[in-house]
Amino acid sequence: MKLGTPLSSSATKVMLLGAGELGKEVIIALQRLGVEVIAVDRYENAPGHQVAHRAHVIDMTDGRALRALVEKEKPHLIVPEIEAIATDMLAQIEKDKLAVVIPTARAAQLTMNREGIRRLAAEELGLPTSPYAFAGSLAELQAAIDGGIGYPCFVKPVMSSSGKGQSRLEGPDDVAAAWEYALSAGRVKQLRVIVEGLVNFDYEITQLTVRANNAKGEIETHYCAPVGHVQVNGDYVESWQPQAMSETALEESRRIAGKVTAALGGRGLFGVELFIKGNKVWFSEVSPRPHDTGLVTLITQWQNEFELHARAILGLPVDTSLRNAGASAVIYGGVNASGVVYEGVEQALAVPGTDIRLFGKPEAFMKRRMGVALASGGKVDEARGRARLAASKVKVSE
Repeated sequence: MKLGTPLSSSATKVMLLGAGELGKEVIIALQRLGVEVIAVDRYENAPGHQVAHRAHVIDMTDGRALRALVEKEKPHLIVPEIEAIATDMLAQIEKDKLAVVIPTARAAQLTMNREGIRRLAAEELGLPTSPYAFAGSLAELQAAIDGGIGYPCFVKPVMSSSGKGQSRLEGPDDVAAAWEYALSAGRVKQLRVIVEGLVNFDYEITQLTVRANNAKGEIETHYCAPVGHVQVNGDYVESWQPQAMSETALEESRRIAGKVTAALGGRGLFGVELFIKGNKVWFSEVSPRPHDTGLVTLITQWQNEFELHARAILGLPVDTSLRNAGASAVIYGGVNASGVVYEGVEQALAVPGTDIRLFGKPEAFMKRRMGVALASGGKVDEARGRARLAASKVKVSE
């Protein structure tokens, strides 16, 4: 593998499609390896725009606009970081050999649509999942619930992220509102939802899984220590590493993660979400890129998830070993305003073993993730307490 010099004719060029807080950390990791990075997002001054060599604002669901930008910038690698992308055009770009899509264009197509990835996992690979059905109308949704899914259940857009458009339904009175909410919140306007039956699990994890080249140039699969997390309305609030679990459940989690990531192919880091009850494991979702719950790895691993992704996509060796126990806690906007001010940072950093990341988003919303508190500890419980305390000290104001 040869790496060139940024901003020169020898440059190794990577284009990120999506430049939020996770993309920003990937950009930093790539730049530390001498890579020239182009950040693309749907709004100006996104977090990744602020650190990339060049930034562009386009509608990434517009295939023509996406291809025109790729032809202009001529990246070697294209790294999708969000769901709202014209994946059919990505496939054509890959077919025309304009760039290598990470991990592959097919993986991007499947994972950015809950229907594609669920059918792959459950129907092709035979992995255990929650009961599910897809619906293209309110009547179909009601029929699916009445036909066996039952209550309580969950309705989600087939294309969304971070819990957007997700509802928990307790009975028939909730169905119409859930249908409308799902349609309004999807990343791509599409009249299709997934409805899932309730799985009675003890806890859920993210199994960060890395497909990277070994010394012979062959792809091997590596696993990080399991990441435990708390979600509220489908959006992560806290995460910690390692999650305590039985050896049997851990082996099954890695078997499932290995099987689904091998089916997707390519190189890079994948965030595989799983439900755990005792020794039983169910597949939930997979993201072919760094996962929001994996922000905890910024303080727990020798190579965090962003460095692992950067190394893997460049064909470099990786090390997924754990350094220490740690936790993360989200810092919310708490206001609807632009150009906000952060106070209490000094109090947050006075908590032992802590660090914070403020993402620099140009606009805050009440429940928008504006930063994260990180904490290490001798044990996970100590780290979680420190992270929550540090996060509570940071106040966002107009």
